Amino acid sequence: MSHFYHANEHQHSETREQNLLSRLADFITYAKNNSPYYQAILANIDATNITTRSQLATLPITRKSDLLDIQKQQPPLGGLASKSGHINRIFQSPGPIYDPENCQQDWWRMGQAFYAAGFRAGELVQNCLSYHLTPGGFILDSGARACGCVVIPAGPGQTDQQLDVIEDLHPQGYCGTPSFLKILLDKAQATKRDVSSLKKALVTGEALSHELRELFKQQGINTLQAYASADVGLIGYETIADDGLIIAEDLIVEIVRPGSLTPVADGEIGEVVITSFNTDYPLIRFATGDLSAIKPGQSACGRTNMRIQGWLGRADQTTKIKGMFVHPQQIERIRLSVKGIKKMRLVVKLQDHQDKMQLLCEYDQDQSELTKLELTGLLLDNLKQYTKLNGSVELVELGSLADDGKVIDDQRVIG
Repeated sequence: MSHFYHANEHQHSETREQNLLSRLADFITYAKNNSPYYQAILANIDATNITTRSQLATLPITRKSDLLDIQKQQPPLGGLASKSGHINRIFQSPGPIYDPENCQQDWWRMGQAFYAAGFRAGELVQNCLSYHLTPGGFILDSGARACGCVVIPAGPGQTDQQLDVIEDLHPQGYCGTPSFLKILLDKAQATKRDVSSLKKALVTGEALSHELRELFKQQGINTLQAYASADVGLIGYETIADDGLIIAEDLIVEIVRPGSLTPVADGEIGEVVITSFNTDYPLIRFATGDLSAIKPGQSACGRTNMRIQGWLGRADQTTKIKGMFVHPQQIERIRLSVKGIKKMRLVVKLQDHQDKMQLLCEYDQDQSELTKLELTGLLLDNLKQYTKLNGSVELVELGSLADDGKVIDDQRVIG
């Protein structure tokens, strides 16, 4: 059995680079001919001149945060999807941002990550990312099936029922967020449930701390990370714990100084920018909003693609909580949904290895038509409605929040 999901993973790094760059001109031409969005923003670009990374770096960047407005102007996908492509599903991510899927085998390229994490044909995998509207469950589902695994589409929540499934079916693998895996293990320990069949996990959607990885290891579960997005699919994946994320094949990844077009030096932290050779949904210099840095050298696992250090925060105030993006625009919609709220700040913390969010709200009691209890309850409901996540709400005095323009204050310590 091969040590690699496919042969390209251990090709010479210079060969890979030359192959990717040689595809740029034709792909940019394809995008201009088939995507109304790229036809407009690349109208003055001669694609035949784009054959190096330095030339690629002259092209405009499309930021994930811009998709909200782009898609409103031209629904459903902002004109990015190719007229010659094939889209079978459209999902909704928080924002809302709409994301396409072609249902062909391993369209998200997640098979590489599952294989590197030790998943093999015939194994049973409990998939605990959501299948409802958001693409996360489908992204992991497709990758596990690409490795020949049998998937239990469990989704998140319903902890007792999930433990029943584990005891009944004895899955060898878990995929989902690391925090939900800890919830399952904690509940199993507290209620004396048998989850010893779980031996491997591929986690995503949240940063995986060293402490939490070690906790899983002590319970017999080898845990590796995948870095993916609803727009791109798989971007990077671990093969060795804490050894960086190897970039998925068929992507050009740049690390760019936030707010600019300019790539930074290797090792310097910047924004992850992706060019994906996807003929259904072309992405050319797509800025994810995530911060990372190139990790020098090659992995000891034998794979030769470049590595990045992992998720190091957000380039803007958008953040990811329990695997879901939360945007400043969503917090503003909550503020505007009730009278008397002057300013809001969403504070995100890590408590007991779980993401917790608290919405601090400056309110003017004279302008509010509700009691404090009624107002708090309404804000809690609206927080869940607009972010798809649960949190807490605290009403604070006028002027108590710093006047620094910050809407989302992510206080989690990465690492």
